[in-house]
Amino acid sequence: MNPKEYHFKLPRTKTPKNITIPEVWYPGVQQMWEKSTSKRIYNPIFGIKAVVIHATAGHSSDGAMSVMRNGRASWHWLVPDENEEAHENLVWACAPETLTAWHVRNSISHPDVNQGKNKTNHWSLGIEIVNSQVQDPFSDWQVKITADIVKYCWAKYPNLEHVLSHAMLDPSRRTDPGILFPWEEFKAQVLDSNFEDMLVFQDDVEAKSKEISELTFEDLHFTDLCS
Repeated sequence: MNPKEYHFKLPRTKTPKNITIPEVWYPGVQQMWEKSTSKRIYNPIFGIKAVVIHATAGHSSDGAMSVMRNGRASWHWLVPDENEEAHENLVWACAPETLTAWHVRNSISHPDVNQGKNKTNHWSLGIEIVNSQVQDPFSDWQVKITADIVKYCWAKYPNLEHVLSHAMLDPSRRTDPGILFPWEEFKAQVLDSNFEDMLVFQDDVEAKSKEISELTFEDLHFTDLCS
């Protein structure tokens, strides 16, 4: 299957409930937000229409985060590679969901997604998966946890409709998550009505810490660099 065609819609009739994921803030990421995120121009709950799936074209979470550290791009979640300690344990939360992460070019759009609107970052959430995209199969856990993140978003955002690849939005420049990402298997896991086998994060302290950080950062004021 061509990554430029990776796209499906979430049905409105079987929305999951009360979903949690094993997310922990990437160490020091809060200091990166001012130069790598911006305020949304749409409602941060009702304005979310899509989740975009990416792959990093690298081999480590730290390598990916160097891009965010330099203010060149950002994303909401980062899924570790199989050679990292965090693999099968947690996903890295990298930007507050209430804020715009810079994971696609805001000038691009697709006629089949959100009525062809641009400024995609403002109405989407971004998931990066650590993968080189060069003869580098995705692990079963990476596929499952990415599906679980989408389920979490599906439960939380009432107008979320589209799940798609970066390649579909920006086909002239991007191919991620690449031909080795098992899109049909991933889609089946997202749409599976059995949510009991999800990877559930039990640590309320980390969850509360993330909520507090989001609320605090919403009080900051700085220029919207992503318009």
